[in-house]
Amino acid sequence: MRIDIITVLPELLDSPFQHSIMKRAANKGLLEIHFHNPRDFGIGKNKQIDDYQYGGGAGMVMMIQPLAECIEQLKKERTYDEIIFLTPDGTTYNQSIANQLSLHENLILICGHYKGIDERVRIHYVTKEISIGDYVLSGGELAAAILVDSIGRLLPGVLNDETSALFDSFQDNLLAPPVYTRPSEYKGWKVPDVLLSGNDKKIDDWRYDQALKRTKKRRPDLLD
Repeated sequence: MRIDIITVLPELLDSPFQHSIMKRAANKGLLEIHFHNPRDFGIGKNKQIDDYQYGGGAGMVMMIQPLAECIEQLKKERTYDEIIFLTPDGTTYNQSIANQLSLHENLILICGHYKGIDERVRIHYVTKEISIGDYVLSGGELAAAILVDSIGRLLPGVLNDETSALFDSFQDNLLAPPVYTRPSEYKGWKVPDVLLSGNDKKIDDWRYDQALKRTKKRRPDLLD
């Protein structure tokens, strides 16, 4: 998979992708991440990318021309499955969307800044708008990092145990069950006997039951 990220702050995204699972995905050649600064397509000697909004009002707006030229340059090189704008008024991101996006080959993520981007970019280029929650960030970079991490870990071959992602929270609309590791007893606190039984069927049943109970208690909305 290839993900192209349009951002005015590419340095902000260097660290998230240089460690742990995302670094492993890149080293295996399973995930390519490329940054593109719209300032490279900026206007005039100062490479301007933002301007006052028509009609007045506080806040600057990212101009259409630098973004459009950046997107069009990328589209000349390959076909993209989705061009995604990260925005608070987009569809709320969830595991189901992550699963869907992980099946694609090429994605563009647009990181907004200031008061947003010129609406014409959204109308004529963007194919999907995503929000990571009901709050506002200074820019779309951190949201982009979240999308890339949640998508990248689903790619076949990225995780050492490829079945691991299948049991994450929100798969099948259930929260993950409790997990335990050694020692089996600490300060008198014991691991449930069923997990030590070696009976795979009973363990699976216990995990499903615990996931269901936890979901009913903490996120009953997922069961609706």
